[in-house]
Amino acid sequence: MTEKQQTFAEAMTALEEIVRQLEQGDVPLENAIDLYKQGMELSKFCHHKLQHAEEQLVSIVQENGETTAFDPSKGES
Repeated sequence: MTEKQQTFAEAMTALEEIVRQLEQGDVPLENAIDLYKQGMELSKFCHHKLQHAEEQLVSIVQENGETTAFDPSKGES
């Protein structure tokens, strides 16, 4: 994508619109293929954003600055 950096919400909105258009079934084949490709790129972008967010949430920075893995069984410190 050559436009400005999209947010996750913008990418999801665009992806939902592509899905809506493809589900209607009245898109010419060539356009459907282009929409499918755009949708796959948006899906990949969203997946990477979610992975990055998960990685950020999985580790916690302790008071002394050390990073430790999050252990949900220990609850809040």
